[in-house]
Amino acid sequence: MKYLIAGLGNIGPEYYETRHNIGFMVVDALAKSSNVNFIDGRYGFTASLSVKGRQLLLLKPSTYMNLSGNAVRYWMQKENIPLENVLIVVDDLALPFGTLRLKGKGSDAGHNGLKHIATTLGTENYARLRFGIGNDFPRGGQVDYVLGNFSDEDWKVMDERLKTAGEIVKSFCLAGINITMNQYNKK
Repeated sequence: MKYLIAGLGNIGPEYYETRHNIGFMVVDALAKSSNVNFIDGRYGFTASLSVKGRQLLLLKPSTYMNLSGNAVRYWMQKENIPLENVLIVVDDLALPFGTLRLKGKGSDAGHNGLKHIATTLGTENYARLRFGIGNDFPRGGQVDYVLGNFSDEDWKVMDERLKTAGEIVKSFCLAGINITMNQYNKK
């Protein structure tokens, strides 16, 4: 069985370790821990890994956040991956930093990457792993905040949070969404 794990973010060194790029950071950490490298392909960078017989295609779209749906749709079609085997990893302002929540469907909650994916696929019924980035910014400061860098405090626990996010991704592929939500969403 094949799975598409799309970590959302923006390409370019100016976005490298910004809050909005936590999706890239999650799939990067998963690739690194699995000893696989990303290659530049159409609509994004991909890496393939096998987990107990399941094939995971990790994707970092090169379309920029607001056009993420183009990359997700392309790789779903190219690799013949059904919607129920797609997981989008995304930053979430509504969750405190480091909080991880897996959901089987839902609204875009104002996130332009999720909005474009829903529009492109014609549905909001796709799984997403929301990685909390907090919302400690003044009124009107949302853009600067999400495109800003993580705090020193955030970095102290980042490796552990990225590792847990990788465990959730693997569990999603091996045990399914319901078991994974029950196991990890309480933490």
